[in-house]
Amino acid sequence: MKSLLSLVFLVILASSGVGVAAEDANGRVDTLLANFKVSQLQRLDLGVTRRGTKIPVLVAAADLDYRTAKTRVLLVSFDLQPRPEKVVLPALKWFYSSPAAAEFRKDFVLSAIPVANPDGWAAGTPGHNLSGGQPGLQFPPRGTSYSDPKNPEALYLWRWIGISAPDLVIVLGQGDSPDLFVPRGQLSGLVPLEKLGHPLPELPQLASALTRHSPCGTGAVPAVRLDSGSSGISGSLTKIFRSRFRGPSPARREIQQRLARTPVQIATQLSRRYGHELGTVAYIPSLALVGRLRLGSLTGDASHLADVERIVAPYVMGKKPTIPPGRIFGSNHSGHLIFAELARMTGKARYVELARAAAELGFDEQGQPRPTMPAHVQMSDSVFMACPILVETGRLTGQKKYHEMSLRHLRFMLKTNLRPDGLHAHSPLDPAAWGRGNGFPALGLAWCLSHLPKNAPQRPEMLAAHRRHLTALVGHQDPTGAWHQVVDHSGSYREFTSTCMITYSMIRGVRRGWLEEKRFVPVIRRAWPAIQARIASDATLVDVCTGTGKQKNLQAYFDRTAILGADNRGGAMALMVTTEMARWRREQARR
Repeated sequence: MKSLLSLVFLVILASSGVGVAAEDANGRVDTLLANFKVSQLQRLDLGVTRRGTKIPVLVAAADLDYRTAKTRVLLVSFDLQPRPEKVVLPALKWFYSSPAAAEFRKDFVLSAIPVANPDGWAAGTPGHNLSGGQPGLQFPPRGTSYSDPKNPEALYLWRWIGISAPDLVIVLGQGDSPDLFVPRGQLSGLVPLEKLGHPLPELPQLASALTRHSPCGTGAVPAVRLDSGSSGISGSLTKIFRSRFRGPSPARREIQQRLARTPVQIATQLSRRYGHELGTVAYIPSLALVGRLRLGSLTGDASHLADVERIVAPYVMGKKPTIPPGRIFGSNHSGHLIFAELARMTGKARYVELARAAAELGFDEQGQPRPTMPAHVQMSDSVFMACPILVETGRLTGQKKYHEMSLRHLRFMLKTNLRPDGLHAHSPLDPAAWGRGNGFPALGLAWCLSHLPKNAPQRPEMLAAHRRHLTALVGHQDPTGAWHQVVDHSGSYREFTSTCMITYSMIRGVRRGWLEEKRFVPVIRRAWPAIQARIASDATLVDVCTGTGKQKNLQAYFDRTAILGADNRGGAMALMVTTEMARWRREQARR
C-alpha cells in the first residue's frame, strides 16, 4: 500500500508541473550556500542529479587530509526534513564560530552535505527526487555507478563517503524530538555513543548501511542517525564530542595504509595483477607491459624483462600478426609502443621492425604521408594513439619523416577538438571535455617530447601545445587532487585514469625540464594521494571510467560506468604513473 501511494504521489508530481522547480535547483542551492558564510569551509560537489543539479558538500582543510589527527565528522541532510537552513548550516556556524564549541575544534573537524537530494529540496517534495527515486532509502545503493536513472544521488553519496572516509557520519532525521539512534554490535568504535542514544534498526538507510558495508572497498564507516526536533543539534553534537568517540574509522585506516606505501610498493602490487598478456596488440595490455619493464628497471629485477619478452614472443616470431588483417584501429597503433620500449631496452632490431610496422600506416603505397594516421575517428584519444609511435619510430630509425607525420597528425587533431579554453573536446559530436579525452593528449605529447630530439623542428610546436594544455588542466584540478570525469564539471565523478595520465605527464615534464617546477610540483603533490587512495593492496581500483567511444551529449559522459574493482585499463595507467613517480623520487633523492 505504501509503495502504491508513493507511485501515485510521483504521478501527481509529474502531471502537476511541480518538477519545473528543479530547473532552477542549481540556482537555489547556490543561493542557499551564498547566504551562508563560514570562512573555514569550502564547497565541493560530490555528484550530479539526473536533472543536472550539483550535490554540494562543505569541507574544511582537514577533511582533505587523511592523515589529520582530528576526528572528521560528516553531517548529512537529504532535503526538507530537517530544513538545511534551519539545522545543518546553523550547526556548522555554531561549530566554527561559537566560543562554546572552541574546545571541540581542537579535536574535531565538521563537514556537511547540506542537501543530498537537491531536486527534491528545491521542488518541495521531501524524500522524492523528481526522477522516480527516493535517495534516502536505497543503501547500499543498487545499480551501476553513476548512471542509475532514478537514484544517482545515492550512488554518488555512497562512494563519496567511501573514498573521503570520514570517522563518523551523522545522518539527520526528521523526528519531533532530539534523539540519537546508534547501530549496535556493528563497529566497536561506536560503543562510546551507544549509551547516548537508542538502538538503530537495520534498515536500508544510510546510517545503518555504512556500519555494515564497505563503500568503495575501503572499509566500514561509523554512522548514527540524529533527529533534531525543533531545538537544533548543538546540544546533541556537544554530547557526541564529549564522549570518548574518536577516529580514525576503519575506512580511513585503510586509506592511511594505502598512503604509507612507496611508489615502488604500489607498482609491485599492481604488477602482480596487470601486465601478463598481450592477446591483441592494443594500448591497454601494452602499457601494462611497459609499466612492468619500467618497474624491473627501477628495482633491478630482470624477471620482468624476461617475462615480457616471453609474452611478446609470438609476435616477434611472426606466429601472430601485430596488425590484425583487414582491421585498422587506433589502439593498435599505440599498442606497438611495447616494441619501441623493448627496442630501447634490448637493442634488438626485430623490435624496431615491429614498431615501424604501425608507423608505416601513416604513409600510402607510394610512401607519401597521408593527411592523418588512419582510424583516428575524430577522437582526442588519437593524439596518444598515433603520435607517440611515430615519434618513437623516428628516433629508433633516424628517419625524420615519422616526426613530420606525427606533427601533421597532431595539427589535425588539435584543429578537430581543441577548445578555446585549452581543453580538448572528446570529439566534434559534443563539446564535453571528457577526462580521459584530455588524459590521452597529455600523455601522448609527454611521450612524444620524451623521445623527440631537442633540435627536432617539430619540438617547439609540440611543446607549446603541451604546455598550454597542461596549464589549462591545472585550473580544473579538484581540491581532492583528482580530475573529473568531465574535466570542467565539478559534479561529475573524480575519475582515476585521467588523474593518472595527467599526473604522469606532469611528473615526466618536471623530470625532463620542460615544465616549470614552481607551477606543477604542487599540482603533482595534490594528485598523488588521490591516486594512492584509489589503489587497494590487491590492485583493485576506485572509479575507473569504462571504455568510451564518442558520446552525443554531456549526460552520456556522466553515465559512463565508474568501475569499482579490478580493471586492466586502470591498472595499466596506474603502473605508468607509479613507476614515473618512483623514478622522480629517486632522482630527487640523489640531488
